Amino acid sequence: MAKDSLYDILKKELEGVHAGPTGEEIGKVMSIGDGVAQIEGLPNAVYSEMIEVQTQSGVSVPAMVLNLEEFLVGAVILGDATQMKEGDTVKRTGKVLSVPVGEQLLGRVVNPLGVPLDGKGTLGTTQTLPIERPAPAVMDRQPVNTPLATGIKAIDAAIPIGRGQRELIIGDRQIGKTALAQDTILNQLNEPEATRPICIYVAIGQKTSKVAQFVGELQERGAMAYTIVVTANASDPASLWYIAPYAGCSMGEYFRDKGKDVLIIYDDLSKHAWAWRQIALLLRRPPGREAYPGDVFYLHSRLLERASRLSKEKGGGSLTALPIIETQLGDVSAYIPTNVISITDGQIFLESDLFSKGQRPAVNIGISVSRVGSAAQTKATKKVAGQLKLDLAQFQELAAFAQFAQDLDPATRKRIDRGQRLMEILKQGQFEPMPMEEQVASLLAV
Repeated sequence: MAKDSLYDILKKELEGVHAGPTGEEIGKVMSIGDGVAQIEGLPNAVYSEMIEVQTQSGVSVPAMVLNLEEFLVGAVILGDATQMKEGDTVKRTGKVLSVPVGEQLLGRVVNPLGVPLDGKGTLGTTQTLPIERPAPAVMDRQPVNTPLATGIKAIDAAIPIGRGQRELIIGDRQIGKTALAQDTILNQLNEPEATRPICIYVAIGQKTSKVAQFVGELQERGAMAYTIVVTANASDPASLWYIAPYAGCSMGEYFRDKGKDVLIIYDDLSKHAWAWRQIALLLRRPPGREAYPGDVFYLHSRLLERASRLSKEKGGGSLTALPIIETQLGDVSAYIPTNVISITDGQIFLESDLFSKGQRPAVNIGISVSRVGSAAQTKATKKVAGQLKLDLAQFQELAAFAQFAQDLDPATRKRIDRGQRLMEILKQGQFEPMPMEEQVASLLAV
């Protein structure tokens, strides 16, 4: 009897315990070069999975699976590839790449893997989110109806941006694209703390000195308190450039899902596309137009579709995206610019001719567009800026004829004078974002 009861107890205790052998996939590095490794022996690896390369020196180097072939797996190295050699063993983690998220990131500078770069110690957060997350469903969104003030008169009056919008900043190099984004972050100081957006600046392939200067200017003015800087520097491998915007987006989605407003700036997506082209060519994917791979549109569409204003049932948070694209000699019809223009809800076009004439910011209001922002514009701004675009368009047309005309009728002269006053009032220096009520007053005075 006692034997039976002991048997029953042991049977109950051992229920669900599998005493059989467990298998583990161990791969081997077959070749490595230019930040890409070809690995054998991982038949069950999944796309975007994190793997760990065990080097002969005992260091573990992270990598991410991006190619799945019949016998080999192609992976991009996310750590120090100089320590890796042919024959190193590789282990699967069974996890996708995730980044740390949380309030503790505010005021910090991190790399795309969430490693602090500012010397202020560890982040102190255990929460993580995958870098690749699905965009909110159609019924989980609501229309854009709240303004996001940039503090820049030319934008807030003529090309208004709403919370949850995707507005492209496009133009040649060195004409103030980053300065415009920086002023937008600084202007959030004018917002009440309860409704102030969390700002995330993602620097892709920027010089370290430039990022340090950017962070220093934000710290000096007290804007780092609500800002996170994610940077993949010019000296970092292309794999970090590639994951940087997705990592920054996941950090922003943490706050958005808690019902907060978030502003994220991608500086810039041209370099992001270059990094993806480099990785795709090294992975031997077939090149398409301008040697970009076939999925370069999807590269940016899946990122920018994550920007949205959530419905009240989902908390009512928003993620506003300001991607930056650098053009070559003002060519907006190139492959990447046209792709991103078609994905976004409008574009702010900065023109080198206006910049050289001393117009700061050098925004060409005539060809800049905001498709949904007007619904979010305040009534006061809408009233004073209603005729702004039309007046400036007429001024530019008349100014071209006025160069050759001797005598102008009073009505034409009046329109030209008003256009010149508008162009002057829209001039604004860097680090001088203007509160909305002051903008309305200055435009009313023209």
